[in-house]
Amino acid sequence: MDRFRPLRRIQVEPEPAKPPAPAPAAGGGDAQEDEAPAAAAGMLMGAKVRRRAAVYRDCKGDYIGVPNDPCLTKILSKQGDNKVLFADKVLKFTQSGKMKRRILVITDFALYLVDPDADILKRRIALAAVDKLCISNLSDNFFAVIVPTEYDCLMASTRKKEIVEIIVKAIKSTSEYEPEVASSNRFEYHAAAEVIKEVEFEEVDGGIKTRITNKGKS
Repeated sequence: MDRFRPLRRIQVEPEPAKPPAPAPAAGGGDAQEDEAPAAAAGMLMGAKVRRRAAVYRDCKGDYIGVPNDPCLTKILSKQGDNKVLFADKVLKFTQSGKMKRRILVITDFALYLVDPDADILKRRIALAAVDKLCISNLSDNFFAVIVPTEYDCLMASTRKKEIVEIIVKAIKSTSEYEPEVASSNRFEYHAAAEVIKEVEFEEVDGGIKTRITNKGKS
């Protein structure tokens, strides 16, 4: 049985075409996996407001069944991690603006992003490296993990609230600081070390309009 079912249908509508940006420099990591430039500088994505039942659903943490997944257990054991706080499917946004299916696993030491089709670990983010989490004031599914020493990560999940709470709690339990949770209907993040993007949210009839635009290089 396929362990990764689609989160939901997300409508993508490009902005008017702009001159193509230079192709990013080659390199490893999840941010560099799509070398082709995006078709447009930004995307307009509509996501329906979550139903009240979805907001108050029971939280069980592991929605994938990590102990029964040989690939995930092998990845965690190699890193010496065995305490899973959360695991579920998410959408991860690449440097070029494309959406990639990922499995997000949160332990008490790190975040793991795994390609569910290739069974490959694409990125590991130590919780100690997480400085801030960015979310909107609306009922959308987007959140950004800000990692100043590397590059940031924009994701979407129907369990956004639970993910943010678990990350904050995990960091507090293993360190003396609490990461900031910045709530705003517009925020910036580094899609790559020198690539800045802005995410803007607007509530419209029947849902939330989300726009991602390039802000240039830092």
